[in-house]
Amino acid sequence: MMTPTRLNNRYQVIRDIGAGGFGQTFLVEDTQMPTQRRCVAKQLKPVTTSPQIFQLLQDRFAREAAILEELGEGNTQIPRLYAYFEEDSQFYLVQEWIEGETLTHRVQNSGKLSESSVREILVSLLRVLEFVHGQRIVHRDIKPDNIILKNSDGTPVLIDFGAVKEAMGTVMNSSGNGTRSIVIGTPGFMPSEQAAGRPVYSSDLYSLGLTAIFLLTEKWPQELQSDSRTGEIVWRQYAPRISPSLATVLDKAIMSHPRDRFHSAREMLSAIATSVSNAPTLAALSLAENPTVAISPGGSNSQTPPVNSRDSSKPILISSAITGGLIGASILIGFALNKSTPPSSEPTTVEAQTTSPSTPALPLPSETLTVTENPNLHDSTHQPPFDSREIQNQTNEYSWLSARRVTDADLVGKTAFQLDIMRNGIFARHGRRFNNQALQSYFNSQTWYIPIYNPDIFPDNLLSNLEQENAEYILDFQNRNGLR
Repeated sequence: MMTPTRLNNRYQVIRDIGAGGFGQTFLVEDTQMPTQRRCVAKQLKPVTTSPQIFQLLQDRFAREAAILEELGEGNTQIPRLYAYFEEDSQFYLVQEWIEGETLTHRVQNSGKLSESSVREILVSLLRVLEFVHGQRIVHRDIKPDNIILKNSDGTPVLIDFGAVKEAMGTVMNSSGNGTRSIVIGTPGFMPSEQAAGRPVYSSDLYSLGLTAIFLLTEKWPQELQSDSRTGEIVWRQYAPRISPSLATVLDKAIMSHPRDRFHSAREMLSAIATSVSNAPTLAALSLAENPTVAISPGGSNSQTPPVNSRDSSKPILISSAITGGLIGASILIGFALNKSTPPSSEPTTVEAQTTSPSTPALPLPSETLTVTENPNLHDSTHQPPFDSREIQNQTNEYSWLSARRVTDADLVGKTAFQLDIMRNGIFARHGRRFNNQALQSYFNSQTWYIPIYNPDIFPDNLLSNLEQENAEYILDFQNRNGLR
């Protein structure tokens, strides 16, 4: 196929960057933008020549393009859609160009990834899938080639949704109606129900689990054996140093039957967070060797009083760059999970979806540390101790900070610490930990809080523009009124 030089009299083709069964992908420049920004143009060639089906394709293409636009606008880890058009009986999508390398190239160039790196990628992508599935969309083609690590900050970006490809595969059936003629997905990475044309939300989790196994083992799914008794994939021998907790999560994600897998991205995300919190072995060994040493986030040691055996049942926060799969740096023992439910509606791309029960929240430890249990825990300005009853559950009331702009009227009359909670609650909802012990202790007591990221590795792009603006506004209010 000859490479065009300009598309839609606007997009100048720089080079061909890929080809597949549905057409080609080009790197282009937008000649009608001042910066002549670079974009990705995907040429999608229908498999039919029927005039009736072509009209159907036009309608489906417009509908799927609208979905891609909504997804890209709603999540920074999905490429934005800039344009779609038809030219010479072929369909085109123009999307954001993500500068980076695919996970396939990363493994080819650098070898296996560390467990901590794989955990971070999983957590980041599960948040994306939680958003996608919340829109009743199944991606259907998750694999290392369709995940790009951005050069700027290493954030994984999910590309190449399968719905538009499916539209291009529409043909005429015997009754004269349009019908799907192909299965979308990549052999090895798609489960049996997807191969049968009935993908569900957990189909994406299956593919993501096998992608994580590839990152840990450098083994493609086709290189892995199956257990002759159960039919399940056997892979652990290729990653002997992986923690049993993460291995168990991945085993569940890639179970052959959907009923045995995680039913939602939130459920799998919670399982990963739990696997971190329930993996104290290495940290415990370190503390047993020197119980007076606390490991700081930077890796340096500082002396702390010995742990009082009477308080030994309280949660312990250990921050450390411990190797062997403890994510980022921190291990939190004893926290509760969010009680959010998985999407209950059927995805738009499946014929049926079994509604799964809400992920149950784990009970809080009976002696979870709260701010009032230690009056010496307060913010860095050493303001007087406060009564936590004044702010109990207020963070839940601040969920509106993700929906509307904050004003001075929302802030007047609050104490410095209440404002700190209000502002940092935005970050806590995205799984950030805190160096401030009082803040950390408070958020530990919130049932919705799932700590995942250390402060130094927290990806700021998790926040929406509105959340960022609100956090900055509250901080400015605190600075203007001496309430830090």
